[in-house]
Amino acid sequence: MNIAKKILLTLALMASGGAVVAAEQYIPAIDYRVGPYAAGGSGFFGGAIDYMTLVNINGGINGVKLIWEECETEYNASRGVECYERLKSKNGGASMVEPLSTGIAYGILDRVAQDKIPMTTLGYGRSDAADGRVFPYVFPLITSYWNQAAGMIKYLGDKEGGLDKLKGKKIAFLYHDSAFGKEPFPVLEAYAKQVGFELLKLAVPHPGNEQQSQWLQIRQAKPDYVILWGWGVMNPTALKTAQRNGYPREKILGVWWSGSEEDVVPAGDAAKGYTSMTFNTPGNYPLLDELKKKVYAAGKGNLEDKSRIGSTYHMRGVTAGILWVEAIRKAQEKFGKGKVMTGEQVRWGFENLNVDEAKLKALGALGMLPPVKTTCLDHEGSGAVKVQRWDGAAWKSITPNWVVGDRAMIRKMMEESAGKYAVEKKITPRDCSKEG
Repeated sequence: MNIAKKILLTLALMASGGAVVAAEQYIPAIDYRVGPYAAGGSGFFGGAIDYMTLVNINGGINGVKLIWEECETEYNASRGVECYERLKSKNGGASMVEPLSTGIAYGILDRVAQDKIPMTTLGYGRSDAADGRVFPYVFPLITSYWNQAAGMIKYLGDKEGGLDKLKGKKIAFLYHDSAFGKEPFPVLEAYAKQVGFELLKLAVPHPGNEQQSQWLQIRQAKPDYVILWGWGVMNPTALKTAQRNGYPREKILGVWWSGSEEDVVPAGDAAKGYTSMTFNTPGNYPLLDELKKKVYAAGKGNLEDKSRIGSTYHMRGVTAGILWVEAIRKAQEKFGKGKVMTGEQVRWGFENLNVDEAKLKALGALGMLPPVKTTCLDHEGSGAVKVQRWDGAAWKSITPNWVVGDRAMIRKMMEESAGKYAVEKKITPRDCSKEG
């Protein structure tokens, strides 16, 4: 038998026997499951991988299956860059990347643009990247740190009876001494000047397990509120140290990375009554039940501890998975259903997302996250937040509606900051009127 006949026979056998290899969409997982921030990384990436596994069980994205490869960064920026470089060209090329680290995101910010690989920074990272004209490959989806900070001030103002009632008040900002911790400075400083409250900034060195001197300063200053912008072990340490220094936890408002079960359970009674921001509404959802039945019952779950299913970090990972999949699905609508999308095509999908309430209901996630609609101008797509309170056993939402700060002010700040970045990097901003 000649070579041509062998090839034809092989193709025929594959077609008739169902042995054709399914198309695969590759998403590298630049994650961290060890170190002081392991709870966040394992929960988030566990949720994202659980959702991708569910999508594959349900037939993929129009038949295209998702594949991934993990690379441990230990939340270290240089290792994150190494992982990105190691994984980006595998399996036909990365279709997107999500490092879950402000430091790593800053480290690969210019690289993803050069490589034409979209990067999501779900609820963190460089806030002015919401301006898609300057940052076409970066998507700080749902809510950036700047809009979260604006939501925080709005919420505290509402507690006092109006934003103007914060005039003359004192707000302490206890932050992780890193790029993550310093990101909201411009917003908090702008509000302090505009409203007239005093802002006291207190840095906590990595990893955050020693804070006695900072809380002594808080004890002496007697601020009306403390904004806790922490991560990992810093959070339960802050709550326990606050209790020892007699500062009421009811006056502490945490960033959403200070609002997981892993942040409050170790603090015990010191955490009861504490509030934090969130971009996911705690509760039970049909999607989580589907994950339990189809993924975990089949022994394919990513979390070793099944009690973490539906926990804060896990739910955020599931949320990320939803947005990743919908971006690929949207890209397929334009570039071909059932085809593997390139990074550039997936970038278009992220820029044209419309995950509305009807879509969330169909996915079994209505109310779990706010609707997200992106454009060339707006890579954030929402800007909405909620506030949750720890009752000693579970997180409960205490804001029935999504909270939105002064988006017009934040947008102006974003455009000014992005404009400076464009000048610095000699970037010509895109004309969004020409984008289709």
